[in-house]
Amino acid sequence: MALRAGVAGGVLSTLAVAAAAGTANAAEPVTETIEMPTLTTDLSTQIAQSADATQQAADSYELRAEQDAAAVKAAKQAKEDQAQAEKKAEAKAKAEAAAKKKAEEERASRAAERTTLSATAGSGASADVAAPASGSVGTVISFLKAQLGDAYVMGASGPNAWDCSSLVQAAFKQAGVDLPRVSQDQSVSGTPVALSNVQVGDILYWGGAGSAYHVGVYIGNGQYLDAANPSKGVVVQDLSGYPASGAVRVL
Repeated sequence: MALRAGVAGGVLSTLAVAAAAGTANAAEPVTETIEMPTLTTDLSTQIAQSADATQQAADSYELRAEQDAAAVKAAKQAKEDQAQAEKKAEAKAKAEAAAKKKAEEERASRAAERTTLSATAGSGASADVAAPASGSVGTVISFLKAQLGDAYVMGASGPNAWDCSSLVQAAFKQAGVDLPRVSQDQSVSGTPVALSNVQVGDILYWGGAGSAYHVGVYIGNGQYLDAANPSKGVVVQDLSGYPASGAVRVL
């Protein structure tokens, strides 16, 4: 009896506990807990590398966009520069053509003037220009007349522009005489001659001997040939209009 009572009590106790547990389980719903993956060092590194790669890609796209914009701007500037260069080249070509045309016109004008002056001078001086036996004076006068109509430019020494002393120096060089370059020295580079005894080929000077400011060459009949000034150029003039200060004979 005691054994049965103990067994029965034990069973009843077990049933009571089970019942209580069942009631408790019925009152509280069962939930499932999902564990999130642990953020390891390797995973952190991968995430950082991915972020760096994304930033690098963004920077690369931005740089490419800037480069493309700069290329477009450079191409536009190059096109503008080329157009400007072509415009300047065209203007330069036109200016050169105009200058060439003007020079040709001036040469033609000088040639015509030279022909006229040569005819005028030759009509009165041909008898006096007859050179001595050496022919030196004739050579000098011929050279001078060939320059009639050329321009006067201070410091110039030919072939189409002269100043007074360079013309005289070049003329006498044709006859083998080396004269100094400036009028001051030329005025004392020969035998002094009185103006009343001046002959064809003598050098005339204006100013003092050794300090002359202008020179020319006597061609006969009261005339001389010189590179006068910028307005006249190389011409034949009358001594009566501009008397010389003195003369020297070289030939």
